[in-house]
Amino acid sequence: MIAPALFVGHGSPRDALRETSASKRWAAIAAAIDRPRAVLCISAHWESKGVLVTRGERPRTIHDFYRFPEEFYAIDYPAPGDPALALKIETRLQAFNARADLDSWGLDHGSWTVLRWMYPAADVPVLQLSLDVRRTAGGHYAIGQAIAGLREEGVMILGSGNIVHNLRVPRPRGDEVFLWAGRFDARIGALIEAGDHAALIDYQTLPDAADAVPESEHFLPLLYVLGAARPGERPMLFNRQVLASVSMTGVGFGIPDSAG
Repeated sequence: MIAPALFVGHGSPRDALRETSASKRWAAIAAAIDRPRAVLCISAHWESKGVLVTRGERPRTIHDFYRFPEEFYAIDYPAPGDPALALKIETRLQAFNARADLDSWGLDHGSWTVLRWMYPAADVPVLQLSLDVRRTAGGHYAIGQAIAGLREEGVMILGSGNIVHNLRVPRPRGDEVFLWAGRFDARIGALIEAGDHAALIDYQTLPDAADAVPESEHFLPLLYVLGAARPGERPMLFNRQVLASVSMTGVGFGIPDSAG
């Protein structure tokens, strides 16, 4: 079994309690693929100095947001961890000096807001891999290449972020989409379909990048998924929607056409 590599635009934590067109597609993808042995999530919301892998047996649910209604802080996603798999991942990433995070982290909202729609029973083990802030975009892509072999062991690679993510600009009224946001999302989608990973790694030089990606952490998980793609594997783009200045676009490798 070859597990998929999947990048999702995770959107707002508020979507954890309401069904959306995006969450319905996440659930449809989970229903269309074989159940993975585990999920390794690279979330925009875990940055660190160094490469860290969660090794806890019961990762805690992290509510890493502020001023939300109480019901959001009551959400628990009690998926198990997999310490043995974590150790294998650390070994696989020895060249990147990966090490274990035993209990300081858990599952942040970049992972559980998506996974509670994909696997609502929380019965698939979940691990997280941190974003090392000291690495270049090419370095993040290289880590994606290094973990690609996990897919052959039934481990889903899940990148969670947003291709366009700029919360610094004032939100417009209604359904207006910033022109630069739509252009950048469309450009990235075209480069993904063309298989131009070099241009995607060098995303900061693309037109509109300064507005669309003012900070890198929401874009970088995409590079892990691109790095984990198999040669010649066709990408499937889904949830192609931009909400003002945030893109929900996702891409999957190893996803059957029935999930589209």
